[in-house]
Amino acid sequence: MELKVVPLHLNKKYLSECCKLINDEWKRSDTARLRSLESSSDSLPTSLILLRNDEIIGHLKLSPIPSIRDGCFVESVVIEKGLRGKGFGRLLMEKAEEYCKNFLQLKTIYLSTKGQEGFYNKLGYMECQPISIYGNCMPLTSTINCKNENKTKEDFQGAPKPPPLPANSFNQNVKTYMRKDL
Repeated sequence: MELKVVPLHLNKKYLSECCKLINDEWKRSDTARLRSLESSSDSLPTSLILLRNDEIIGHLKLSPIPSIRDGCFVESVVIEKGLRGKGFGRLLMEKAEEYCKNFLQLKTIYLSTKGQEGFYNKLGYMECQPISIYGNCMPLTSTINCKNENKTKEDFQGAPKPPPLPANSFNQNVKTYMRKDL
């Protein structure tokens, strides 16, 4: 069994297969997905694909972070559903780290995940502050200005209480941000 990780932009014959692999996990129009995949280049963004005997079985995208020049953001990490739990995700991530360090000369990799924290911890990733790939770091908490900011507790006496939140509502869509120094 031959396994290799290669940049998608140097292997364009895999574009449509890669589109299908990612869309099987996260639905998006083929046109939008293909446009995103076609932006892969030697400088970020870069899509890396995992091939097994010249068949695509995995993908990840490395995106630039404007506020962190020596880092990148890993997104759209996916392994074919029937092949998960067999070490292919680990291999893809390790090869991506080598690519980032040796080819792109980066020092840090960031990512966000929902539910895969254990997998990334095993690879050496640690939780960190949320970051934005569109600009500056995002604070964990923010001040919200609202019309009632000058009112006191007494001003709200007699107001109905809000309904309770569903169980685990705070954890359902919360991303965990992680980083690894190379």
